[in-house]
Amino acid sequence: MALLSQVFQQAAEYMAQAGLGAWLIYDYHGMNPVFQRVVGEVRMVTRPCYLLVTRQGKGTLMAHHVDIGRFRRAGLKLQAYVSRADLVERLTVLLAGIRGPVAMEYSPLGALPRASRVDAGTVELVRSLGAEVVSSADLFQYATQRWSGEQLASHKRAASALSETVQGAFRYIGEHFPTGVTEYQVAQYIRRRLSERGLEVPDGPVVAADAHSGDPHYEPSRRRSTAIGPGQWVLIDLWAREPGEAGTFADITWVGYVGERVPEHHAKVFEVVARARDAALAFMEQAVRESRALEGWHVDRVARDLIEKAGYGDYFTHRLGHSLGAEVHADAVNLDDHETHDTRKLIPGIGVTIEPGIYLPEFGVRSEIDVYISDDGPLVTTEVQREVVRID
Repeated sequence: MALLSQVFQQAAEYMAQAGLGAWLIYDYHGMNPVFQRVVGEVRMVTRPCYLLVTRQGKGTLMAHHVDIGRFRRAGLKLQAYVSRADLVERLTVLLAGIRGPVAMEYSPLGALPRASRVDAGTVELVRSLGAEVVSSADLFQYATQRWSGEQLASHKRAASALSETVQGAFRYIGEHFPTGVTEYQVAQYIRRRLSERGLEVPDGPVVAADAHSGDPHYEPSRRRSTAIGPGQWVLIDLWAREPGEAGTFADITWVGYVGERVPEHHAKVFEVVARARDAALAFMEQAVRESRALEGWHVDRVARDLIEKAGYGDYFTHRLGHSLGAEVHADAVNLDDHETHDTRKLIPGIGVTIEPGIYLPEFGVRSEIDVYISDDGPLVTTEVQREVVRID
């Protein structure tokens, strides 16, 4: 109940600032994870339901008569409908007193998939009742995706563990490649070390040698795994979080080379990637100094322009970064002007990755850091790789 009240209060704050009339959260058979995020997990709900959050921070939940009892512990004002006609009539009354646009999990033209959860027919229904429907993307981010102090502390602990583990993984390769070590064995080492630190590792990590590092989400298996030895390039991407409600992901990527001297081409590509990473961070810092609001696509564009000017634009095949939270790919703004044109704002309290990459047929380079947007500006929470790790 306390968490629900907090979400409603923060939603009301945002709606007042943005001139919104209400937030209408629709769900049917779990299609909208935003509904579960706000209300909590309620099992065996078999009919459509609507939660209307007003600008005054009040909530009314409408569900079918057969399901309404499952929400009695949610601490919400409840309304039951019994038929389609009754649903439309009650929804009409709920929306009649709203002054201003109604936010829903809708994205014009489906441009932001993480913010586009409601089917077109339901949006048409709400519009037919006289409401102006707008996207809830920034509202949801403000009300539910900002980290608490406890979450930030949890993230920093996970970030520290990842930094220690990736360095240990490179040492592990150096100690074992003379007698034989595979990508899969290194991945198992990483999973074991993170588990020993008490962290949750839902999948991964990426341990990719040479051409495999050109696949951004390559994951070795017992059957598909290359031996790592002298003269090989290695990319390691690992992520984890502490268990519990406050557990917040950290996510990093480092690269190394087995040998005394990194090849010139590899070193050059790493230098371009690192400059793009640093330029994106500097751009965010400058925006804070100049009191300029940034959207996710702005930051992506800075890094992407740099990589394109260096001649590698065709090989930077994904967005610059994603949001972090209870999921490694969370629901706040992404740094993206490639896969989408993310117009959500970078606001204090959220965390993102910055991870430019260049993926050539023979090898790939990615350098990933985590950044928390504090009230004073971007705070890098992970160690920053400044040069290729030499494994010997």
